[in-house]
Amino acid sequence: MSPMIIFSIVLVIGLLVLGVSVPASFFGATLYLLLAGGYQTSFVMPYSYSKVSNYVLLTIPLFIIAGGIIERSSLGAHLVDFISLLVGKVKGSLGMVAVVSCALFGSVTGSAAATMTVIGSIMWPRMEAAGYDKGKSSALISSACLLGGLIPPSSLMIIYAWIAQESVLQCFLAILVPGVMMTIMFCISYYFMVRKDEGMAIITFDDRAEYRKELKKGFIGFIPAVFFPVIILGGIYSGIMTPTESASVSLVYALIVGFFIYRQLKPSDIKDVLVQSSGSIGSIMIMLFMVMMLSRLYITEDLPGAIMDAMMSSTSNKYVVLLFVNLFMIIMGMLMDDASSTLLSVPILLPIVKAVGVSPVHFAAIVAVNISLGCVTPPCAPLLYLGARLSGAEVSTTLKPTFWLILTVWIPALLLVTYIPAISTTLPALLSTH
Repeated sequence: MSPMIIFSIVLVIGLLVLGVSVPASFFGATLYLLLAGGYQTSFVMPYSYSKVSNYVLLTIPLFIIAGGIIERSSLGAHLVDFISLLVGKVKGSLGMVAVVSCALFGSVTGSAAATMTVIGSIMWPRMEAAGYDKGKSSALISSACLLGGLIPPSSLMIIYAWIAQESVLQCFLAILVPGVMMTIMFCISYYFMVRKDEGMAIITFDDRAEYRKELKKGFIGFIPAVFFPVIILGGIYSGIMTPTESASVSLVYALIVGFFIYRQLKPSDIKDVLVQSSGSIGSIMIMLFMVMMLSRLYITEDLPGAIMDAMMSSTSNKYVVLLFVNLFMIIMGMLMDDASSTLLSVPILLPIVKAVGVSPVHFAAIVAVNISLGCVTPPCAPLLYLGARLSGAEVSTTLKPTFWLILTVWIPALLLVTYIPAISTTLPALLSTH
């Protein structure tokens, strides 16, 4: 690996550590490589423009706007109320309600931050009033809100599919089983985390008729949320809609649900959603453009080959190479947000994993779990700190339960997904044959 490439990597990491924005950090490294390597801007800018002009990328702003609309409806409250009725008398049940609600709401919005804001604002007061430890509650929801990236439709997988030139549907299906598996693992882990805690209230219903009435009422409110991913995945898989068209339909569906079913959405909310979403969409598109320039230079300088040679010089074992790849992605996830780390890591690492026999569809699931893990792994852990701020918990009280979740959920799930390909590849292979 040339000193120029090494310095550019150090430059990116250094700028990020100093607090420079992700797009600006990528642009700084790109500018350095252009000057040091004698490249012309015409080598990178038309390439980046052609990449970000891809029709598939329209799905990202459409899903972001749809997620913003859903965030302002009462869908989150309906999810929480119905799941609370199902879980019932289990100790730590409110934590399990939070986990499942995060998974479902996150799959609708595609945003971990929005999931934390909505589900957290509903669940943290309930959990505190029921005697739950605030640090444990904050740590749990901070991790569980990332499940939205592991259950389709996922914006992260749209970006991955775009980079890897793979089917969006195949990438969606690759993360479905890992996402459901991790949802169950979070519930089990939280049960053992709080099993010795005292003073925790348990949801009870003395009157079975009242319980059935509430269950029926909750189910009616729950149905619109369930149909959201069904419409999207069903439309794509059946061939009726492309991913971009399904995103458009999801936006229309979100408006119908917000205005006419839950009746919580107001016309003034639409303006707020568009204004807020435009900032997110703009930053993502700028970031895509900057990362594509940097990745083109890295690929031209054969950075993937250099990393591959360095790995193969120490080992040719496929499983050890995958271990190195996982460590690289976890570090990237600790330094930057999930979209940025995906954009930077995938072009570099995909040729490496393909060379050792890992399919791009399998790698999609590895990326999803890895990048999400980085978002709650100290020292950076952006979502962990956001969760502490929103919940009012001290960061110090969230660290121990977070490490518990990392050791009992995140790392075991990452190892399972990495070394048992069938977890992520069986469903795509099965459905692609029909």
